[in-house]
Amino acid sequence: QVQLVESGGGLVQSGGSLTLSCEASGLIFGRHFVSWYRQAPGDQREWVASISALDHTRYQDSVKGRFTISRDSPKNTVNLQMNNLNPEDTAVYYCKTFNHGDPLWGPGTQVTVSP
Repeated sequence: QVQLVESGGGLVQSGGSLTLSCEASGLIFGRHFVSWYRQAPGDQREWVASISALDHTRYQDSVKGRFTISRDSPKNTVNLQMNNLNPEDTAVYYCKTFNHGDPLWGPGTQVTVSP
């Protein structure tokens, strides 16, 4: 069964750091375009960062310089290192890829940043 599972969320104080991990099973992440999205309560899901099959990275402006997306091929994961977190980063974070052209989402992991 092909699936994505996020981990690493939690509660952190403003200015703190977290590293999220998205683990894939049933597919080889190293060959896929992978994105992180987030959804805060009452808001639409928004794109945060992406990494291409060639490891080119892109970021939403609000996280540039604070978040880093990276691929760990031996572990078949894509990680999101988040530094200098602020309360506006509070959301459920999801990873997404495509499997044979169909979008594939993980169930999400909650990140809460206290003031």
